[in-house]
Amino acid sequence: MSISYQPVIGLEIHAQLQTNSKIFASDPVLFGQEANTLISPISLGHPGTLPKLNKKVVEYAIKMGLAIGSKISPKQYFDRKNYFYPDLPKGYQITQDKTPICMGGAILVHLKEGDKRMEFHHIHLEEDAGKSLHEGDNPYSFLDYNRAGTPLIEMVTEPSIHSSEEAFALVSEVRKLVRYLGICDGNMEEGSLRADVNVSIRPVGTTTLGTKVEIKNMNSLRNIQRAIEYEIIRQTKVLNEGGSLIQETRTFDAHAGTTHSMRVKETMNDYRYFPEPDLAPVEISVSWLNEIKATMPLLPWEQEQKLIKNYHLPAYDAHFLADTREMALYFEEAAQHSKAYKSISNWLMGPVKSHLNDKNQSITDFELSPKALAEIVELVEKGTLTHNLAAHQLFPLAIENPDKSAEKIVEEQGWLHAQSGDELTKWVQEAIAAYPDKVKEYQKGKKGLIALFIGEVMKKSRGTADPKRVNQLMSEELAKV
Repeated sequence: MSISYQPVIGLEIHAQLQTNSKIFASDPVLFGQEANTLISPISLGHPGTLPKLNKKVVEYAIKMGLAIGSKISPKQYFDRKNYFYPDLPKGYQITQDKTPICMGGAILVHLKEGDKRMEFHHIHLEEDAGKSLHEGDNPYSFLDYNRAGTPLIEMVTEPSIHSSEEAFALVSEVRKLVRYLGICDGNMEEGSLRADVNVSIRPVGTTTLGTKVEIKNMNSLRNIQRAIEYEIIRQTKVLNEGGSLIQETRTFDAHAGTTHSMRVKETMNDYRYFPEPDLAPVEISVSWLNEIKATMPLLPWEQEQKLIKNYHLPAYDAHFLADTREMALYFEEAAQHSKAYKSISNWLMGPVKSHLNDKNQSITDFELSPKALAEIVELVEKGTLTHNLAAHQLFPLAIENPDKSAEKIVEEQGWLHAQSGDELTKWVQEAIAAYPDKVKEYQKGKKGLIALFIGEVMKKSRGTADPKRVNQLMSEELAKV
């Protein structure tokens, strides 16, 4: 008889902090550089070298803690986590074991069945390891220590996640939040944000945790979701067939969509933690904490509420615009040049979003300034141009000529002339004269034929005429015939 199980999932989310230099050395923090060019005796752990804590790293970690409502530990010390791995040059990692910088906290995530508070146990600081490279069929591994010493925060959740959807939503919110705070670029494909996923299952209605399986270094939102879903199915099948699960570390094969065992954890690792003797304890004074609080930007949910309250936008629009801080700021700057707030939002969610998707760009790469977009919006709002003309003809021309004002482009294209009353009346009269038989049918009651006449006018105007104005003029002229 098969048993129903409840998944229990915990995440360890690692975010590389976007500082100029490493956590304990002055080596630069850059991605994609030639191997072993961003190193020094300190980051390589040469004898006689001493680490020095990067103050900005502490500030960034505190910002994350403040954002999720953590308690900031007033006094902390660093620890040595001892283990041997080829990409760990010192033979140990400097981390925080007993005194993590942030305790507790939560993030609200939006799910299909409603909102849920996702609880964190703590956030701690540590240094990243280097990277082992395996090239083709070469039997040797190559080591790149450029990443060694890069500052990390590790965000450890409570084991209170119960689906792949919840895990996906939480990591998405963390990525959005670190980008808002400006502490991490959130680029999962580059490894700037990655997660270790712990998955276990237990019979529905019980509280005892099952045997935990860890899936290491997941650097894709979709793959986190896929790996969890596969593990739930795999573990359920093993137990329902009478087997038993072992505590192990597994890796995820993105092509096959399956996990595979890397190593078995028969006992807990003995990391022999002890306080780092070369670093003094860190004390967070009330005045320093207040200084950091004063630099906090609006958080995503605060930005959403501002857009709703100040600009009277629907919740859907506000959620879209606040997805990135840059998009929200773009909207707010455009709103300084036009009061048509909902129209600006529609343009950003419509033509602008489509253009950015086609070009694989972000709003920071967008060719038009907020003021330039607002000028296009205003031309439509004033009735100078139809939305169709503005979106399909003016918008592409404005992108090709970002230094020209929208009004200048309209003038050069002769679109203002096409909107004049005399010109429209002339086209309406020409359309009526071209179809005398249809006019008689219209007068006998076939009112739907007005669409034929309007279509002729739109052809003559090359699509630039306002259909509403044409309809009005056409009705008036047909009534005179």
